[in-house]
Amino acid sequence: MTSAKSYAAYEAASPLRPYDLERREPGPNDVLIDIKYCGICHTDLHFVNNDLGNTHYPLVPGHEITGVVERVGAAVTRYKPGDRVGVGCMVDSCRHCATCQRDEEQFCPEVLFTYGGVGRDGTPTQGGYSTRITVDQRFVLRIPEAIPLDRAAPLLCAGITTYSPLRIWNAGPDTRVAVIGLGGLGHMAVKIAAALGAAVTVISTSDRKKDDALRLGAQDFLVSGDAGALEAAAGRFDLILNTISAPDDLNAHLNLLATDGTMVMLGLATEPMPVSTLPLLFGRRRLAGSLIGGTVQTQEMLDFCAQHGIAADIEMISAEQINEAYERMIRSDVRYRFVIDLSTL
Repeated sequence: MTSAKSYAAYEAASPLRPYDLERREPGPNDVLIDIKYCGICHTDLHFVNNDLGNTHYPLVPGHEITGVVERVGAAVTRYKPGDRVGVGCMVDSCRHCATCQRDEEQFCPEVLFTYGGVGRDGTPTQGGYSTRITVDQRFVLRIPEAIPLDRAAPLLCAGITTYSPLRIWNAGPDTRVAVIGLGGLGHMAVKIAAALGAAVTVISTSDRKKDDALRLGAQDFLVSGDAGALEAAAGRFDLILNTISAPDDLNAHLNLLATDGTMVMLGLATEPMPVSTLPLLFGRRRLAGSLIGGTVQTQEMLDFCAQHGIAADIEMISAEQINEAYERMIRSDVRYRFVIDLSTL
């Protein structure tokens, strides 16, 4: 075993505290990573607070991990010490089911998430709020030199969560895309959709982020509480990415879709939301969901971002500021992703 320092939740709704963690020594196919940075995702907060009812403590969150390879196992062929790498939301899968064979490991019935799961050795997985992590080479991503490691960290979740549906639903030139919510996910959705050539509109609860939306690549901005503006935008969009992690008026937003349009849910909201069939029937519209992406698509996303000069807008914090960052994240007081400097551990 190799030691690592970390920050962990010891129980629900309590502040995270330092925690001494043991990582496994690299096996034949493993990569030991010296973690430099880790983004803070809203999902981290859900797991820390046991919102899904399946958290086991102590829990080390974090699945937006970037760093440098420290050591590799004897059979590792993809990486060598010193390589710039990242780890996202997954660290293992069954490798043989239909979804794994399609390189969509995120839908594998046995997918092992970076934290909150139980590995093949029977030990719980722990995330990236730590100084080291050991991961099978299949689930390690290469970070292109063009992307700074700190600004690359949120791409491993927020980046792929938005890139995947944009690709699946063929966003591109002559496509009208709306992004609901301009937070960690939303700001990446705007950047990527614009780089794909889509006409992008941001929908938010107020106009305080309008200037940011336009700077990030949006061409238009709507305030969700402006009934007149929403009525005028009815039937406008081919694709809507809903990034909100809270209850939302889905029916009002479904009416914004053109015929055969799709609204994709990306935010992890833990409360049910009512959906009327009327906006779906009248327009042959679809309401869909999307998770992250597989390892192949995630690498594709990183290479795309490097090619187009895309990285996350971040606010760097020290490990001692994690609890403060959680409080600010609840208030949406971040533009647009907190990233922990793990050297502060």
